Amino acid sequence: MSDENDFSLDELGDAQRAEAAEDAAEDMGAHVPDRPRSASDLEAVYDIPVQVSAVLGKSHMQVNQLLKLGRGAVVELDRKVGEAIDIYVNNRLVARGEVVVVEERLGVTMTEIIKTDRS
Repeated sequence: MSDENDFSLDELGDAQRAEAAEDAAEDMGAHVPDRPRSASDLEAVYDIPVQVSAVLGKSHMQVNQLLKLGRGAVVELDRKVGEAIDIYVNNRLVARGEVVVVEERLGVTMTEIIKTDRS
């Protein structure tokens, strides 16, 4: 017996999959904490400051090499031209992006969001 509401989880978006999983957990008697349903539900955290860092690349050197650096010295980084940069929020990698110029300032555009397991 087929119901018009029957469909596979593959046909759902991420939000719908999460909601379906919560519904299934509730049906089995598990307690599922409430999660924000709209942007207004998140207003309590809007004013919390976070540190955002865009890392162009990294380099490793010995202290004696560091002390020899002077004005005009070039430090070679581990990234190639055009390669994505890492974007950190509170020292956690959250995205990759590209450097852009906005008026006369440097900026970053996010090209990839990094999803991590929160276990």
